[in-house]
Amino acid sequence: MTEPKHPLIYPPAAAVEDDQSISLDVWGFRDTRFTILPNGNVTLTGARYGLSGSELPDLFPWMKLVLGADLPIEDRHTPAYPPEVPDPVEHPEFVREVRGFLAGEALSTDPLVRLRHGHGHTLEAMYAIKYGRVERVPDLVVFPSSPEDITALVEAAGRHDVCLVPYGGGTNVTDALRCPVEERRMIVSVDLCRLNRILWIDPINRMACIQAGAVGRDIRAQLATYGFTMGHEPDSVEFSTLGGWIATHASGMKKNRYGNIEDLVLDVHVVTARGPLARPSVAPRESVGIDPRRWMFGSEGMLGIITHAVVKIFPLPQVERYDAILFPAFERGFAFLHDLMRSGTVPASVRLVDNLQFQLSQMLKPKATGLKAAARRAERLFVTTVKGFDTSTMVACTLVYEGTRAQVATEEAEVRRLMKRHGGMRAGAENGKKGYELTFGIAYFRDFIMNHYILGESFETSVSWSEALSLCANVKRRLEKEFIARTLPGIPFITCRITQLYDTGVAVYFYFGFYHKGVQHPEAVYAELEHAARDEILASGGSLSHHHGVGKIRRDYLPRIFSPASLQWAADMKHAIDPANTFGIANQ
Repeated sequence: MTEPKHPLIYPPAAAVEDDQSISLDVWGFRDTRFTILPNGNVTLTGARYGLSGSELPDLFPWMKLVLGADLPIEDRHTPAYPPEVPDPVEHPEFVREVRGFLAGEALSTDPLVRLRHGHGHTLEAMYAIKYGRVERVPDLVVFPSSPEDITALVEAAGRHDVCLVPYGGGTNVTDALRCPVEERRMIVSVDLCRLNRILWIDPINRMACIQAGAVGRDIRAQLATYGFTMGHEPDSVEFSTLGGWIATHASGMKKNRYGNIEDLVLDVHVVTARGPLARPSVAPRESVGIDPRRWMFGSEGMLGIITHAVVKIFPLPQVERYDAILFPAFERGFAFLHDLMRSGTVPASVRLVDNLQFQLSQMLKPKATGLKAAARRAERLFVTTVKGFDTSTMVACTLVYEGTRAQVATEEAEVRRLMKRHGGMRAGAENGKKGYELTFGIAYFRDFIMNHYILGESFETSVSWSEALSLCANVKRRLEKEFIARTLPGIPFITCRITQLYDTGVAVYFYFGFYHKGVQHPEAVYAELEHAARDEILASGGSLSHHHGVGKIRRDYLPRIFSPASLQWAADMKHAIDPANTFGIANQ
């Protein structure tokens, strides 16, 4: 694409992420994980998050209570990572050609590198690498440094009948990276971590051209250096990439202020089996007939490899403030959200958690002593006695304000007016900030509890305002019923939160977990239960996914949401664009 003619900013190349800092066997950074101290308290290691280094004395006892399990600290389900990695399928002619344009260190057959590129972060995948095996992984991992490298790779793959799989941050929770067992061709993972630059920033028209392998936290930091933000913050922003956001049709926590990924991307460059998808210029909006670029949203690696995109950027906000509100019940908080959306003055991020998730947030508070402990007791007494809130039903809403001083002042005033209407009370900016930041720290929780015979994971949907409350209740009830029918041990952990607001409805995140010691193939049981929950979501008017995508984990549901003609169109388009199935990861 042609660069604008007026002066641009050309940021220096970003450093390629040191892969030694990222875990191979669990979520996130190697120096960060939940662990139990000798005194029985839980702590989050490292120093990256507000929660890091604090002792959490109430968490493990609370887990025992809500799961109905003894959970002896010494009774650990010790992982056996790494599993045996399948031998690679070899294709010497292809490798020889690739070595002609990629340096030797840009190709890897290391078993652990191949293993990591063959899975995302579904519960089943993470269970498999710790306690089972992975049947098929990429045979080769390559690290191109330019769009020209990728074009040469795609052309070589076409000549040699090799399967290519784009790889960004590896954070998907849809089995999108799981290699088809039946694939007999050589599978090559194309890791985009070296295409991680912001190529240019256009401060006049507020656009930036960013390579697809750029990681969210680096995009945020680099743009901020020049006074801008993209504003896209999915829960995985620390590790996911721009290309992955486009390919999965992602949404972010601050979408109220900045929009979803489809609102932010102005142009996208893609290398396909038919050649590059490219345009000479970028306009604010166009009516140019069928636009192949739009096919890339949600394409999940099936149509080509995204190399870079032009996105909208915004000046850093004058004001960034946090807040939290307590409501006596989930229904009251939900009514507040509905009125807030109707008011037209919605903060950048608004999230409402149910009572069980609110309880979890309280258990994640650091140990308090002295005056802090006394203040915490006084706060609790005020909420339960003076305000009359019941700890078994109360819920919390966290808010993030971003914008000009006038914008934020207007939004805060409207929030407080509506809060009073619906019986809420402020819990303060500190609790709001901790609640928002907890999103990043809590991501490490899944791998911690797996070490103690507990399986837990999230899944999401979007649903209309009129169906949202019934959907939440129906899904919880269905999971309880399915859990009891299987005579599983303990009590199921089922909770939800509302994460994004729209004029027509909301996005809902569910978390489900259970204690499984003594259960045969617990990961398969979890998959059955999640399948039942997804069935209930669709029956209750919810979408197949709000932002996680389809991958392989939800593709069986596609006939329920698309007509036969729609499915045939998708199949015909795939065959027309990629007749040799070069991008054969078999998603959707």
